[in-house]
Amino acid sequence: MGQMISFARSGGGGTAQGYFAESKNAKGPGIVVIQEWWGLQGQIKAVCDNLAQSGFNALAPDLYNGKVVPYHNDKEAAASMNSLDFKAATEQAVRGAVAHLKSKGGKVGLTGFCMGGAVTVIGAATIPELDAAVTYYGLPPPNVASGKDVRVPIQGHFANQDDWVTKDKVDQFEKELKAAGKTCEIYRYDAHHAFLNSDRKEVYNPEAAKQAWDRGLGWFRKHLGA
Repeated sequence: MGQMISFARSGGGGTAQGYFAESKNAKGPGIVVIQEWWGLQGQIKAVCDNLAQSGFNALAPDLYNGKVVPYHNDKEAAASMNSLDFKAATEQAVRGAVAHLKSKGGKVGLTGFCMGGAVTVIGAATIPELDAAVTYYGLPPPNVASGKDVRVPIQGHFANQDDWVTKDKVDQFEKELKAAGKTCEIYRYDAHHAFLNSDRKEVYNPEAAKQAWDRGLGWFRKHLGA
């Protein structure tokens, strides 16, 4: 089990809070985990715990500063997400989390789900200390960060039955990555948006979730070591 910690925001913006789970190798590779639009839910903390058990130091920055939205309240979640400055959050809290893990001595990856997946792509394009990324059913608008902007090896997992990140958006992202010669893998699943979230039984898909999770772990082990 991890714990809440404070760490420095990048750019001298004070401190941020986050959930940190340490692996047996305290100086080993790290992974920054970015929340869904619900906030720093227990499921995201469990992701950090699972990554720590798999050999990665994991840190999930709290981008909502303590606010957690109940799963059923889409309206409040949308309002919270829309009030978030994605670029500033990536430049300050997320990059700060990457730097915090990097200071331990290992390479660092970035992953996220839904809203966090979009932040992951932005980070993959803009955070110089980053070594690899995995996005789960999340993409930012192309004018914010597109496939050609990505600077690190990236893997993506997307749902065919997704009204948010549609097939056309995924196809375009993959096309941009490959046209720019990026190191990438893109996977699609016969599932719904948020299919890895085991707390949301209406969309959770155990088979797709395991396959996507195992592929993500493999990607990080290949590019970060563990």
